[in-house]
Amino acid sequence: MRRLLFSLALAIVASPALSATIEVTIDKLVFSPAIIQAKVGDTIEWTNKDVIAHTATVKGGWDVMIPAKSKGKVTLKAAGAVDYFCRFHPNMKGHVEVAP
Repeated sequence: MRRLLFSLALAIVASPALSATIEVTIDKLVFSPAIIQAKVGDTIEWTNKDVIAHTATVKGGWDVMIPAKSKGKVTLKAAGAVDYFCRFHPNMKGHVEVAP
């Protein structure tokens, strides 16, 4: 019995954390929420409610196309803070804090 409990406890401690999907809405040329916190392995999913296309672009990093009335996503691969924007509408800005 002790061996079983030890194995179970070890499995719980050794299990990797589950990744999350963080939802960001685009409506009327605004990312909402504009500032998000995530972990490496999490996915950000943007839902574009506008009738025009947008991007979520990090200079030197990812560039996600988000068509009108559609979704786009990226899985975070590195820790750090990044600012992103829409290439078509540079006034649209967001910020992501990515923890290890």
